[in-house]
Amino acid sequence: MFINRSIGVRIAVVTAFGALCIGEASQAQTLPPGANTTNPAAPFYIDLTGLNFATTPFPTRDVHNPKYPPATELVDGTLPPVRAVGNFIIGPTHTAAPESVVQNVPHGTVFTFSMTSAQSTIYNPGMVRVEPSGNYAVNNGSTMPGDPSNILIPTSYPGSWTRLITVYVPAQLETRHSREPAPFIVLGDGNGGNGRDATLFTVLDNLIHAHKLPAMVAITIQAGGQDAQGSERGFEYDAVNGLYAEFVQHEVLPLVQSRIAVKLSKDPDARATMGISSSGSAAFTMAWFHPEWFHRVLAYSPTFINQQWPHNTALRGGAWEYHSVWPGPATPFLQSNGGNALVPSPIPSGSPLIPNSAPKPLRFWFEVGDHDLWYPNPLDDGMHDWVLADETTAKVLADKGYQYQFTFSRNAGHVDGPTFKQTLPQALQWLWQGYEARSDDHDD
Repeated sequence: MFINRSIGVRIAVVTAFGALCIGEASQAQTLPPGANTTNPAAPFYIDLTGLNFATTPFPTRDVHNPKYPPATELVDGTLPPVRAVGNFIIGPTHTAAPESVVQNVPHGTVFTFSMTSAQSTIYNPGMVRVEPSGNYAVNNGSTMPGDPSNILIPTSYPGSWTRLITVYVPAQLETRHSREPAPFIVLGDGNGGNGRDATLFTVLDNLIHAHKLPAMVAITIQAGGQDAQGSERGFEYDAVNGLYAEFVQHEVLPLVQSRIAVKLSKDPDARATMGISSSGSAAFTMAWFHPEWFHRVLAYSPTFINQQWPHNTALRGGAWEYHSVWPGPATPFLQSNGGNALVPSPIPSGSPLIPNSAPKPLRFWFEVGDHDLWYPNPLDDGMHDWVLADETTAKVLADKGYQYQFTFSRNAGHVDGPTFKQTLPQALQWLWQGYEARSDDHDD
């Protein structure tokens, strides 16, 4: 018997960035009765430290929350130095950087084409969730008895998808020999040349012209459809495995090179990943599982929380387990016996992944807003606070000696538009420090 937990008090709205939010919610309205907010030693503890529930739709987090790692608070309107490493607090004012505005410089050429599930082996068939509207099936979902982390989505089924692939080629590359390999950045949640795509292309135009970035290709990949658990987008982006990186490496990049007269570098130091929200955590996942392909990662409001679906008994907290232990009750670590049964595994899970793994050759810039997402669906599981997740990720990255820059943005929501335009030029310059083209980066 499944538990159906009504969340009718929640009013779902969609932000300009397509992320699910909740309108006019307080702590009592947001968390169902029985959610553990008082006992850190009990399963699925939800930490309320430093949260101001007077703001809606999500609480505002105290920048001086003692649970967050120390950070340098900057004068309003300034950004961290391009070469600085560590944690920084910016805002509350977010003025667009001059490089995010179209200027009188050479402009790159933008190509757009469609890709269908029939052109994929990795994601064919796709995943489609039957919906009356929006994310109704997720927001009104049931969970496994005693496990609020494991949402049940019986309305998902195999289906097809079509997505846009958009390729930006800078003007400076168009004059080069076609066999010269180009550095590139891959952006998830691409939308066909509008919005974030256009801002990214404008920033690249301006910074490449100013010789502050290498002349690089940008490839934006539209999500596979819908959002969250049970959707193609959620299946691709929220999974903690190498599959999406393999999709990009083996299916998208060859298609780009066959359609566009450009050669893409094979050097992992010349390849960057980028994303927002779930595609932000996916950008990190691409480099984490395949550092032989990608070294540089940039993300806004990355979803380092429990969104992975279907529920994975080997990594029950999804991306939350990059930085933190599973907060549920202790249970055996299981694996498949080759059939439908699960049996105890002799292999430890290795969770949390970043603290328990040898450092990887990654460089990571990421940002989160002070009123970013907080429990926007019925998973009252101790693993759905975006800010706490990103702050904890910064802490464990520091503990392992990673090259990273983390920006906590005051007066900013989920994938905050003004913060995006304010910080993207600086973030890209930080990300590409130390890049040098390899003389041996050619086909044999």
